[in-house]
Amino acid sequence: MPELWDIYDKNRKKTGKTARRDIDELKEGEYHIITVGIIMNSKNQLLITKRAPHKKLGLMWEFSGGSVQSGETSLEGILRELKEEVGVQFTKKDAIFLEEKRKDTIPSDFKDMWLFRKDVKDEEITFPDGEAIDYKWVTIDEFLKMCEQKEVIPTVDFGLDEYNKVLKM
Repeated sequence: MPELWDIYDKNRKKTGKTARRDIDELKEGEYHIITVGIIMNSKNQLLITKRAPHKKLGLMWEFSGGSVQSGETSLEGILRELKEEVGVQFTKKDAIFLEEKRKDTIPSDFKDMWLFRKDVKDEEITFPDGEAIDYKWVTIDEFLKMCEQKEVIPTVDFGLDEYNKVLKM
């Protein structure tokens, strides 16, 4: 059964409609919510994962996250995604809302970025749903260099400004 998304208007108000992922196309003025988890350890390194080869943009690096399913909040969505993609169970208390970005191209979405400050141990990281095949901790400089070298998926909206914002939180 395909994933079901709630549809929102440009003001992030639910329209009462839903869409099936990869089946229904969003129309102009319709949005869904994507959520991204930035996991940072006590050394201020970022956890990134490598996409499985069967996925679109396979073998590229990214932060874990995905679409919020119908009936979920953004926070519930990122907690589910992190458990599914890296096998790490975070709680609502672990989550710090970082920012929302709105993309008006088709398909349109709101992207919510969540911060999780935690020293995750290597043995805690697994890939239950098979969407990721590897991980690594990187400094912001290493991450930005990977972005320049096009090793990171192009839809990543996290850079030096966001990193510096996190350091002040």
